[in-house]
Amino acid sequence: MPHNNRERDLRGDVDVNPLFARPGELRSRPRTRLADLPMLPETAYQVVHDEAMLDGNARLNLATFVGTWMDDQARRLYLEASDKNMIDKDEYPSTAAIEERCWRILADLWHAPDQERAIGCSTIGSSEACMLGGLAFKRRWQEARRAAGKPTDRPNLVMSSAVQVVWEKFCNYWDVEPRFVPITEEHRTLDGANLKSYVDENTIGVVSILGVTYTGMYEPVLKVSRALDEIQHETGLDIPIHVDGASGAMIAPFLQPHLEWDFRVPRVASINTSGHKYGLVNPGLGWVLWRDRDLLPESLVFKVSYLGGDMPTFALNFSRPAAQVLVQYFQFLRLGRLGYHEVQKASMEVAKYLADRIGAMECFELWNDADDIPVFAWRQKPGYGPNWTLYDVSDRLRMKGWLVPAYPMPDNLSDTVVQRVVVRNGMSMDLATNLVADIEETVAYLDKLTQPLPDADRSVFHH
Repeated sequence: MPHNNRERDLRGDVDVNPLFARPGELRSRPRTRLADLPMLPETAYQVVHDEAMLDGNARLNLATFVGTWMDDQARRLYLEASDKNMIDKDEYPSTAAIEERCWRILADLWHAPDQERAIGCSTIGSSEACMLGGLAFKRRWQEARRAAGKPTDRPNLVMSSAVQVVWEKFCNYWDVEPRFVPITEEHRTLDGANLKSYVDENTIGVVSILGVTYTGMYEPVLKVSRALDEIQHETGLDIPIHVDGASGAMIAPFLQPHLEWDFRVPRVASINTSGHKYGLVNPGLGWVLWRDRDLLPESLVFKVSYLGGDMPTFALNFSRPAAQVLVQYFQFLRLGRLGYHEVQKASMEVAKYLADRIGAMECFELWNDADDIPVFAWRQKPGYGPNWTLYDVSDRLRMKGWLVPAYPMPDNLSDTVVQRVVVRNGMSMDLATNLVADIEETVAYLDKLTQPLPDADRSVFHH
């Protein structure tokens, strides 16, 4: 929490508007300890509602990939199932069956060679899904090394320097050495170039990102796989790929169906995605699948009682909501392939419009142009606007309600600052035209500055 917000949160009591309070109720409550007496639910609701209102409008948050819109039927289903625990398979067998249907639908969507041999599960967002994919990598590597009488104390995982922070967490939590392949102007994603310098007999796998968080660009999974094929031919090392498709795995099947990134690539062992991103569900829901159950080590699987039999489970959490899984199935039923195509296409059209308009402005140049997912980034042209930066653009847009982050690129490109827009369902073309107008107005204001704005603490945007 930013320092100034923390100070605000620790100041005096919570005051209650007299209009909300009922006769006899206290007009203030301690902010950081429980009060002695209860408060009427209507009053407590209004107090919490009003403070949460300060967060702003989630629909105008163009920093997040997480869905901020669902239709009324989905919301109703969400509320009806809010008391179900997804982990209790025996108590909620219908919900457990729906979860299995969902991941089997994804197995078909991602071209699993044998849907009956595939295996998967729902998770709390892609973070848990990535952890499970990484754990399966590590355990398989360990078991193979032990069987060969080799040490298992120095595993490493190879990935782009532009990975989402969850992969750094995975390596930290599970004692795996992260090996980051730096992105550059020439190689803006992990594309297989010089991969041989990063892998060895201790490499448990390579992560390919279908929709880099910094820019939205796809990493070419097939190209990475072919580079690993050459390495195997030369060295004998057979290194699997995990595709982090948090965003792109629910875009590519509908907008780029001929792109080979999924289980059509034999080296791809596992894939994760976020149901709560372009899966069109509110947070938090993720999915992880393995192309074949043999790729998920039996030592990671626990058996739970289910309809008089056993069901395998390998999630990290033992209590989590089932509502998002039911809403995911609702979306699968409601939209089908054509519906998902139309929804994702609409988001892509908005993103293309924004990229074209922003890219045409004299002060900016696009880093990428929303060719992959409905996400793109741009930077300030060198030498333009000596009195302002993209951070100033971000600050001015925040005053108008828009959250459009500015941040440095990773490692070798850390001197390059970009801004990024994420277009999701609910970001209409009308809203997009308003955003363009606000950006143009912001730039016109900043161009009039005769000296830089005073330095201020910048909120740091994390990936």
